[in-house]
Amino acid sequence: MSRIDSEDDLRAGIAALSAREPRFAAVHALTGDPPLRRRPRGFATLLHIINGQMISTAAADAIWSRIKAAGLHDPTAIAAAEEALLLSHGFSRAKARSARAIAAAAPDFEAMARLPDDELLRALTALPGVGPWTAELYALTAEGRADVLPAGDLAMQEAARLLFDLPSRPDAKALRHLAESWSPWRAVAARLLWSYYLHHKGRAGIS
Repeated sequence: MSRIDSEDDLRAGIAALSAREPRFAAVHALTGDPPLRRRPRGFATLLHIINGQMISTAAADAIWSRIKAAGLHDPTAIAAAEEALLLSHGFSRAKARSARAIAAAAPDFEAMARLPDDELLRALTALPGVGPWTAELYALTAEGRADVLPAGDLAMQEAARLLFDLPSRPDAKALRHLAESWSPWRAVAARLLWSYYLHHKGRAGIS
């Protein structure tokens, strides 16, 4: 399994992907190198991603700041916390329950890191409140997997619509199908699509 652990790894992936799909070369020329988007392995990163489910980036950042300030990004603290405390810091009831259940389950993130991509994603989605988008984003950011793509990401779907001149925003299934030819660098494509989305959002907004 290939990994993206450094800027050099990312640039190698961009070169390989751009040679296969010229539109990604054009995105790179337009936006430059995308962020590496790496986070530490473990519970806190998974919780951070769960926190961002189905809410705006601004709202997620505000809630996460409160969670971190209270020391509630640690599994021991989460397991000991009452649901009401997590709700008071901004978690929804579903997210609070997922956080406490995952903390109680004490998943072995180091063992997960040694799994192939498909097994890693299955292990993650077996955890309470972890769907495909959350699992894929964790694999991309915490484990640096080079060939995962969070196809349920709305910004990425919109970027794909713009870049490939699609008649409508593709859903997760359609985006996965489109991305098949980007393997084994789908995580690089994800980074470039996010950069392209931000470029267009900054220029003209997203319809």
